Amino acid sequence: MPNAQSGFFEWVFFFVRTYGPMFLKGAGTTLLIALTGTLVGFIIGLAVGYVRAIPCERTDGAVKYWLLKLVRTLLGVYIEVFRSTPMIVQSMVIFYGASSVLHINLPYLLAGFIIVSINTGAYLSEIVRGGIQSVDPGQMEAGLAIGMTYGQTMLNVVLPQAIRNILPALGNEFVVNIKDTSVLNVISVTELYFVSKSAAGTYFKYFEVFFITSVIYFVMTFTVTRFLRWLEKKMDGPQNYAMHGSQTVPDVELVRKGGAVSE
Repeated sequence: MPNAQSGFFEWVFFFVRTYGPMFLKGAGTTLLIALTGTLVGFIIGLAVGYVRAIPCERTDGAVKYWLLKLVRTLLGVYIEVFRSTPMIVQSMVIFYGASSVLHINLPYLLAGFIIVSINTGAYLSEIVRGGIQSVDPGQMEAGLAIGMTYGQTMLNVVLPQAIRNILPALGNEFVVNIKDTSVLNVISVTELYFVSKSAAGTYFKYFEVFFITSVIYFVMTFTVTRFLRWLEKKMDGPQNYAMHGSQTVPDVELVRKGGAVSE
């Protein structure tokens, strides 16, 4: 163990050797919560965005109109509440509220999944709605014109294009979740920040420990960002498409002789 006169790098190497497995376990928990929360949040956002994008007209009938109006109002409240409050506050309310009001003692990790998923769903629902609106309205009209229902057109024509449009925002939300899982330490989820705080508090070496932590966060987010960019390019496909079975047309040399053109 380094002494009081030991330098910065000696302490860094000490913490890496001593707490390396704990750092890796904490990083794994962080990635697991971020990935699960983003995927579940995307499903929530997709459902909410889809419902909020459904046309609401009085001509559809009074029952359908007012029911859809009520559902959209409740979803709007959900979005505004979770977008207008910090995740750290939501963590305290959900975790301790479930225990005090509902008498449900949530496991720490499960609570982390729920909190990140609900929070992410609120943000992604607006992103999905924007993605749906970014698709040319002619796509919906074309689907309805060939006999497809609204739901069929949305699922098979509009949503695939919308998802491609929002992929950068979805990837950005995943990166944000990797960093924001650090707030879950307030409910004792043993993610990377919680492990780092415990190690730093043992030896009162906060700079050295959180230097290691920042490097780990950077490696995770940098890797995820590069992977998502590669995925975007794969989804775009090649820039130039060749017709299947087409043959290359040879160059034709045109020679002007005496005012005539010959090949």
